[in-house]
Amino acid sequence: MSHHTMSAGEHTDDHRPRRRISGVGRVLVFVYGVLALAATGRSVFQIIDRFHEAPVAFTLSGLSAVVYIVATIALVAPGRFWYRVAWVTISFELAGVLVIGALSLFAPQTLGLHDIDPFGRDATVWSVFGMGYLFIPLVLPILGLFWLSRHHPTEKATAERTVAGDGARS
Repeated sequence: MSHHTMSAGEHTDDHRPRRRISGVGRVLVFVYGVLALAATGRSVFQIIDRFHEAPVAFTLSGLSAVVYIVATIALVAPGRFWYRVAWVTISFELAGVLVIGALSLFAPQTLGLHDIDPFGRDATVWSVFGMGYLFIPLVLPILGLFWLSRHHPTEKATAERTVAGDGARS
């Protein structure tokens, strides 16, 4: 493709920045959004209804909700700043899934869990590597990091946002 030919998702005039999210990226953002809603709902309910039963686990549920919300926003927002935020949050998510998943299997008492049931009352989104969510919390950050590695902001896109007055923090 020559530099004059534009594909869908690029810009149609000089003032609109290229869109990073298209195709598989949209599916990724959708799944992150769904997990953000699910984790937020679960953690709010757990914290309000029975925080005293497993405060560490329920705090981690709240943390996972924040991570999913920030990751969703970072995947959609343009610019290098948000691209970096996406890398950090998704990397943190992967580490969280691995650490919390392992702890929930081998030392559930450290998280305040009564058992290792991923569908149990005190389970978190990341318990047993996300088994209660069909292992999506384990697979999603791997796919997210792979996708980010293939879709980084370009110098040209950053320059276009700066010219358009859209890239003050890019």
